Amino acid sequence: MPSSSSPSLGGAGAAFSVDLAAAARRLLAFLRSAPAGAGVGPRSVRRYEELWLPLAAGEAGGGGEAAMLLPPRDVRLVWLCHCFHHESYTAYCVSRFGRLIDRPSILDAENEEYAEDCCRDVWAARYPSEPFDLDSNEIDGNRVDDIDYDDANREIVEMVKRYAGLVDRFASPFVWEGVYHVAARRRYVRFLDLIKKAACTTREHTRLVPSLDILLMWLSHQSFPACYAADMASMATKENVAKFVLAYGEAASEDVLERTRALWEEAYDEPYDMAGSEVDAAAVSAVKEAFYWEPAASEEDANRLYKSLQPRFLMEVYVFLKGEFDKEHSKEFLRLRTQRCHRSLKLNKSMSNLSCKNWQKTWHMYCEFATRGLIIEIRRATGGCFRNSKFLKNISFSWSDMLHEKALALKEELSVRMRAMASITPPVQAPYLLKCVPDRVTDDGGAMISDVILRTRGYRPQEGRWLTRTVLDHGGRECFVIRMRVGRGIWRRGAETPVAVKWEDRSIEIREGSWSYIASASSIGYAPEKVVGTANATKDQLENKVVWSFSTGDILTVRLGDELNFQLKDESSEEEARLLVGRRLSYRVSKDSGPNNHNEEEQYLTLVRTSPDHHGARATALLNWKLLAVEFLPEEDAVFVLLLCMAIARTMTEIRREDVAGLLVRRRIGEARTGQRDWGSVMLPSSPSSDPHLQHWYRNAAQVLSSAETRVLVPKYSPADGKDELYRRALIP
Repeated sequence: MPSSSSPSLGGAGAAFSVDLAAAARRLLAFLRSAPAGAGVGPRSVRRYEELWLPLAAGEAGGGGEAAMLLPPRDVRLVWLCHCFHHESYTAYCVSRFGRLIDRPSILDAENEEYAEDCCRDVWAARYPSEPFDLDSNEIDGNRVDDIDYDDANREIVEMVKRYAGLVDRFASPFVWEGVYHVAARRRYVRFLDLIKKAACTTREHTRLVPSLDILLMWLSHQSFPACYAADMASMATKENVAKFVLAYGEAASEDVLERTRALWEEAYDEPYDMAGSEVDAAAVSAVKEAFYWEPAASEEDANRLYKSLQPRFLMEVYVFLKGEFDKEHSKEFLRLRTQRCHRSLKLNKSMSNLSCKNWQKTWHMYCEFATRGLIIEIRRATGGCFRNSKFLKNISFSWSDMLHEKALALKEELSVRMRAMASITPPVQAPYLLKCVPDRVTDDGGAMISDVILRTRGYRPQEGRWLTRTVLDHGGRECFVIRMRVGRGIWRRGAETPVAVKWEDRSIEIREGSWSYIASASSIGYAPEKVVGTANATKDQLENKVVWSFSTGDILTVRLGDELNFQLKDESSEEEARLLVGRRLSYRVSKDSGPNNHNEEEQYLTLVRTSPDHHGARATALLNWKLLAVEFLPEEDAVFVLLLCMAIARTMTEIRREDVAGLLVRRRIGEARTGQRDWGSVMLPSSPSSDPHLQHWYRNAAQVLSSAETRVLVPKYSPADGKDELYRRALIP
């Protein structure tokens, strides 16, 4: 890859006075936990100017070193916004204190907590009548939009208002990855080098627009004013940065964006808009559509103990082309494919008159890391369309190889005059995807009801009957088995048959792992032994409700009536949880409000949580109880979500008095072959494609989750399962 040739910056290995990667992590962590818009306003600005800055100046060392103190969070946010305007902040400090007031170089959470505790003691001694932390009552009226400019510094107020949406700008989960910071630092060095080149070779009105990754590094650098000033002085770019770079919040015209792209490509022979480095509004909205979930303050995965459950990792991918093909190759075309997981993917691009003097973004997609990489094939059409073609040549890009590159990108030669380049973001953990598919009835021990099992047991009758569902993950792997108890007793030909258990005894249990199949019969076997979750229901006839008690400690209450009402309660958690009907918050889908859409929305329930660690409500899970499919963030317990989905499906079957969730199906249904088009493995942003498998599953769930069976088969069940009436009465009493 080309690298910067600037001797002053030392190429991509330029030395800074502060660790920018660590600074970026701390900035992102603070922005996520900082007070929301209502928490910073006139009082915070006055506290910053009148209380904090004099204290910081007085506590600083003799050489101007910053004291190891961190002010209250509302004040710290104002301080950061002021530092982001380095020239203004420097002039303000010099005019008021005669020197620059620096921020302490604290780059880890433990030292931050210590510095905040120390500051709390100093603050209490200096300002006994002013609280260190503002509680909710004191925040009332402390709004930026309601500031009385006569009482607060107008310039600082405007700075705080400008950065109000900064946390949303860095909402993408990959922005937190250390590999992303390494690549961002490299591009930031090049951006500073480009400023020097622009200052020497272009007119003064040329402006440059920082991309997302460069903006993160720039703001992280500015958050330490003394280090930033020293670094800019040593790089001889101090006067040029403010003159040439558009600050955050400034509107960038299309001409300015194109000029930035052109200067970058001319200097480094690579695209400016790389994966995860979006600049324009369209690219930002595309990323938000793909990485739609809001990560928790804690990145803990609640499902690490489930060995059978494999996490998903998602990344953004750009593929660029540069050069041209000979015109006589009019029948040739390019085909993009993945190495694994979605073998049916074929994205074609005609090569007739294909000419890209500059790097052109040809394909944009989101892929699971399990796809391993991309393959670009050169093919020649043998018919009138791309369907019949002859393979000529291919090149490939491996995710593992790209992650070992500091730029997170690789180039390959497609032909003598055409090059291809692929760029990725670091893979980030995506929500889990699970679906429940029908399977054979099992007995009390977990063995399938079958003559094969009888023979292995010396024809001893199988006791009990349980409706059974196998849980498959996004790759079609078995990870759990769900069982619902419906009957007791045994079956003997012409003598005995299982009978229904009492309503309150129709429990649900989840077992972790996959089936243990008998060698002689690949579809007959035993359920895993480890039970990881149970659910039991009780009815309250007086209040007309059904109450489900989960082994996870959660209680689900379904109030019956004209409008269904779902309530969740967990006394051991501080979080508030709600179940909302329909696809809500980040799962919202824009469709018409007709009766068909209303019926479709009724199939979905969104689990919404509110916690002290996160501003506002977050959608942490989406359930389709009719199709028995769930999507949930890693912080949610898979067993809890599956119990929730199955309990609601059973309750809705009883309420509607029909088999709305297909629970009466008692045979295994054929699934699509693994690797052909694995669930969620590839997505195209804002895809005009009619293929629902290249979009979010909840947009066309029935098509995405449909089985591979195309014929309608009349089910034939073994008499040993028990009479059909047994299962109907168990589900529709």
